[in-house]
Amino acid sequence: MIFSSKIRVAVLRGGPSDDYDTSLRTGGHVLATLRDMPETYEPLDIFISKRGEWHREGLAHKPHRALQYADVVWNALHGVYGEDGQVQRVLEGLQIPFTGSSAVASALTMNQDMAKRLYQRHNLPTPAYEIFTEDSLNEDRLINIFRNYLPPIIVKPARRSHDVSLAYTFNELKEFIKKALTFSPRVLVEEFIRGKDATCTVIEDAREEKIYALLPTLSERSEVGVGKQIEQIAKQAHRALGLSHYSSSDFIITPKKKIYLLKTSISPELHEDSLTYHSLCATGWRSRDFVDHIIKLAI
Repeated sequence: MIFSSKIRVAVLRGGPSDDYDTSLRTGGHVLATLRDMPETYEPLDIFISKRGEWHREGLAHKPHRALQYADVVWNALHGVYGEDGQVQRVLEGLQIPFTGSSAVASALTMNQDMAKRLYQRHNLPTPAYEIFTEDSLNEDRLINIFRNYLPPIIVKPARRSHDVSLAYTFNELKEFIKKALTFSPRVLVEEFIRGKDATCTVIEDAREEKIYALLPTLSERSEVGVGKQIEQIAKQAHRALGLSHYSSSDFIITPKKKIYLLKTSISPELHEDSLTYHSLCATGWRSRDFVDHIIKLAI
């Protein structure tokens, strides 16, 4: 074994989720950024296949072998496995520092039912919703939903995924819930809010703030006051969910400037086309500044 003063950073990318390709981009960006700081970091490319196999230098290994001699892990995985607490449990079991949130906080955030309960407990504005299970699915509840929620009505699994449906009729509402229940025990039915999208990334212990908000990315120019409100809500969501290091929250702003918090991600995308990257640039941060800062927080 050759000892080195450089910090060995294992970058996890790929993974068995629908966000596989996006994770490859995020991981590739982080690896390239680390290679631009050769005096400090030695990047290790840890590729995880769609089947969940860990690879290092082209060879398959058990996680503990793939991460041998690594000082810290950068979790560039998105979606299932990377953001729901599974890979975090592996890393916690190996007692190796890693970027992002703990296994418990990650699982809470990925589960939209639990995340929304925490939003409401902390008085954070979020669209109205109800949870359906096979036992609670009945005609009376469906009729009540359809009467009180203006169509279209959002139907999706409680665990965040890309399987989101918009129900415009009563029959569609019933059909979409039943379909979602075939692969998820809990289904979230949520009111649809019309408005403009916004995203805000927050970073811990930056620029002399405990939680620092990057400039929100808005789909169109908006009043400064709206941007400031979004920053505050993103910070509150990060705290309410018990997250670590950094996170990103998505919002909808109605034509009357009412703000709704939709969801929070523990591992936002990071590449040259991503919203977080553009927010970093708008705030005066380079990728290397951000990556260096987050690694130091993890260590």
